[in-house]
Amino acid sequence: MTTISENDDVVTLINVFTVEPSDQQRLVDLLVTATEEVMRHRPGFVSANIHASFDGKRVVNYAQWESREDFEAIFEDDDVESHMTEIQAIADADYHLYEVNQIESS
Repeated sequence: MTTISENDDVVTLINVFTVEPSDQQRLVDLLVTATEEVMRHRPGFVSANIHASFDGKRVVNYAQWESREDFEAIFEDDDVESHMTEIQAIADADYHLYEVNQIESS
């Protein structure tokens, strides 16, 4: 389960995928499979959350990693690469790493 806290020492990945509406569910399925089969077993993985936009044009992966180095290490992994190749065939990704600065809740 994802917990967002200003005091957590985690790195947040926000990856916005742009996709044709006809491919949105396929992209969600590919991301879920990649997370379940590969990502969650990598050192430093904390959580991943997949969001699909109502207009069908975007999918967002909000993920947490223990460190920037843990996240960057996935790019050296052949299993990750094979999943990402399939994902990149149907979507454009725009990802960045973040830290939590402010949380407001009622």
